[in-house]
Amino acid sequence: MTGIVYKSTGSWYTVKTELGASYQCRMKGKFRIKGIKSTNPIAVGDVVDFELETNNDETTGVIHHIKDRKNYIVRKSVNLSKQTHVIAANVDVVFLLVTIDNPPTFTSFIDRFLVTAEAYSVPTVLLFNKIDTYDEDTLNEVRYLAHVYRKIGYECIGISAATGKNIDKVKSLMKDKVCMFAGHSGVGKSTLVNAIEPTLDLKTKEISMQHMQGQHTTTFAEMFDLEFGAKIIDTPGIKGFGVVDMDKEEVGDYFPEFFELKQHCKFNNCIHVDEPKCAVKEALENDEIAYSRYRSYLQILEGEDESYRTDNYSKE
Repeated sequence: MTGIVYKSTGSWYTVKTELGASYQCRMKGKFRIKGIKSTNPIAVGDVVDFELETNNDETTGVIHHIKDRKNYIVRKSVNLSKQTHVIAANVDVVFLLVTIDNPPTFTSFIDRFLVTAEAYSVPTVLLFNKIDTYDEDTLNEVRYLAHVYRKIGYECIGISAATGKNIDKVKSLMKDKVCMFAGHSGVGKSTLVNAIEPTLDLKTKEISMQHMQGQHTTTFAEMFDLEFGAKIIDTPGIKGFGVVDMDKEEVGDYFPEFFELKQHCKFNNCIHVDEPKCAVKEALENDEIAYSRYRSYLQILEGEDESYRTDNYSKE
C-alpha cells in the first residue's frame, strides 16, 4: 500500500492512503535516506510504501520504502549538531511567519530559512503577522523589510491572524497545494491556521513574558486536509535555524540577488568577501543590496549558528 505521512511522533507515523484510510505505522528496522544523516528518516509529507500486519486484533502498518522527495526543509538538529532534522517533505509552498516584536524575528533567522528553502527548491512567502498590534514606527519597519524581500523576489503579505486581515489572500495562495507554516514559537502559526480553518481548533498559548517568546504549542509536525482543497503542515516553533552542509562557494547562489550579480564578478569563484572587482560588494556599497542580507551571508559563510543559546532573541 502507498500513502502520505500525516503525522510523526518519532517512532510511530500516521499514514493516509488515497482512499482516505489512516493507519498507524512504524519503520521496518533502521534505514537511512541516501545522503541525509537525519534524526528522522521519515518526515511529514513523505510518500511511503507500507504493509499491513495484524497482532491481537490490532492492524498497524510497517513502512518499508520512502519515495523520492521533490524537496524538503531541513535544519541542524538542536542537540546533535552534526545531524539534521527534516521538518517536512514534498512541500508546494512554505509560509514563514515574521513578527517584529512579541516575539521578535530577526533578519538572520529569516535569511537562514530562505537560504535553506532556496537550496532545497521550496517556494517561500513571508507573512508579516500581528500588524493590527503595531504602532506607526513598527509598521514602518514592516514596510522596510517587505521592501527588502520583495525587491529580491519574495512575496510579502501583511496579515493579522487575530482580525482576519488578508487571510483570504493567504488562502488563495494555498488552494490545492501542500503548504507548510513555519516561524518562531509565538508568532501566531496556530492562530493563523485556526483563522484559515476554524474547525481544526489548534491549541494556542500566550507569549511567555519572561523571555518574550512563544511557548511551544505544536510538539510534532502534523498535516491537515483543509475544506478548500489545501493541505497544511503545522510545525513546532523553531528557535534557531542552523544551515546544513553548504560549501562556501555555493552559499551565495542561494541569495537570489547575489546570484544575479555573480556573472559580473572578476573571478568565477568569487565568494564576495575580499576579492577585487566583486559585483556583490559594489552593489552593497551602492545600497543596491541590503546590508542585513550581506551580514547574514557572512555569518553563514563563517559557520555561525543562529543559535540554540538561551538568549535566542538577543540582537544580532
